[in-house]
Amino acid sequence: MALFAGTISGTSIDGVDVALLDIVANEKPQLLAAETFAYPEPLRSKLERTIIEPQCSFQQLGELDMAIGAFHADAINQLLNQTDIQRESVTAIGSHGQTIYHAPDALHPFSLQIGNPNLIAEKTGITTIADMRQRDMICGGQGAPMVPVFHQAMFGDKEIDRAIVNIGGIANITILPSAPQHPITGFDTGPGNTLLDSWIQRHHQKKYDAGGQWASQGQVNTALLDQLMTDSYFKRPIPKSTGREHFHLNWLQQHLDKLGTSLSPVDVQATLLVLTCNTIVQAITQHAEQAKEVIICGGGAHNAAMMSCLAALMPNRHVSDTTAFGINPDYVEAAAFAYLASLTTARLPGNIPTVTGASRPTILGGVYFSNQKQD
Repeated sequence: MALFAGTISGTSIDGVDVALLDIVANEKPQLLAAETFAYPEPLRSKLERTIIEPQCSFQQLGELDMAIGAFHADAINQLLNQTDIQRESVTAIGSHGQTIYHAPDALHPFSLQIGNPNLIAEKTGITTIADMRQRDMICGGQGAPMVPVFHQAMFGDKEIDRAIVNIGGIANITILPSAPQHPITGFDTGPGNTLLDSWIQRHHQKKYDAGGQWASQGQVNTALLDQLMTDSYFKRPIPKSTGREHFHLNWLQQHLDKLGTSLSPVDVQATLLVLTCNTIVQAITQHAEQAKEVIICGGGAHNAAMMSCLAALMPNRHVSDTTAFGINPDYVEAAAFAYLASLTTARLPGNIPTVTGASRPTILGGVYFSNQKQD
């Protein structure tokens, strides 16, 4: 048994997902325990402001980095206490942190995550591996998506082509061909839940549209949908990645203004749901034509309206979530960063160049050793 912990605070900014993974060579990883720890509202609000309006003082950034690191550390310690797993038995933590700016197309590409790993290593007493996107970017990659190597370990099949779709704030896809001579590919398809969450929060002060109930009450506006689909990101060749820097409420408002017609908020919500589904299906149709199974993870797996829409748009493919494969859809990404930590610990590459566009496979992350002696 080799235990690794993984943490991530995703683009939905709702809290920290923590997963404990048992990794044995040549076997599928086993998820032992996982939980989501919701951010307190003041911390969540600070994060959201920093991401939506990326201007703050160095002091504000430094303090937020420490606050997020402390929250991650406390979440890990709490899960270990709940499961009676001794911290000495955990080899390492893979900490994604919280992305506050992702700029793969900048003059000097970078991806900035906060959640200070020095603090996590010190408060947990466990070696912590963080900053896992930058090395791939230095090798010419997008620094995203980073989870396909875990998708392959968990969901790869020698008989069936599969597409794994993570619907978080941003949606991304991993294409897993059954034939080993065919490369694994993957990319961000566009908005997942981020616009849906922001829109319902504006109009109903709710964090998310539970089950897609509000969206289900509206009518899809085809003119708005067509307008949103004109965004150049959807036509860009792969590899590609995106984030809330691109898809946000101001982006939506600009398209609504171009439309020049007043729409009811519920119809906008219905249209945004179909936007997410259409861009996912477009990606699968263009890049995973042979995939017979589409497996959904992330918060979108709990959106009944979204799952029904995806199934209706892909009648010849079997659409399900990751539950049937022994892993809760909410914790696939946290488990993936635990898996990435195991690769870094073994000095093995964690990126897949055919996914990110990097020039070569490379070892990911910086290692922050604990003061605990490992057996």
